[in-house]
Amino acid sequence: MRLMELSLLLALCSGEALAQACVVHSTAERLDVKVCQQNRNIPQKLFADGFCQPNLPGQKVDVQYVDQCPTGAFGVCSNAQVANMPYRQDIHYYGVATDAAYLKPFCEGQSQGNWLKP
Repeated sequence: MRLMELSLLLALCSGEALAQACVVHSTAERLDVKVCQQNRNIPQKLFADGFCQPNLPGQKVDVQYVDQCPTGAFGVCSNAQVANMPYRQDIHYYGVATDAAYLKPFCEGQSQGNWLKP
């Protein structure tokens, strides 16, 4: 029993993030974009205070913190690498499915992720 408790404690204290995601919905004139970022290994505070707080001048941005990204995405860039950093996340895209024509190549090339169609 003690070994199980220690294993759980180590898992909680490791650098791996637990269930943590944020839905970012940005709007402006003729613009409506919704994505969800699911944390894989980004330090939790950095994820919440940096990755989930985009600076998008001229746009209204609403951020909602959730345990997991909601269903309904037209595509997911799974295990996407953050540029010039050792961090990874899953990015769920909602809205206009034809945007996949641009997002899929970016996901698989620049982000070195795997494009999934849920």
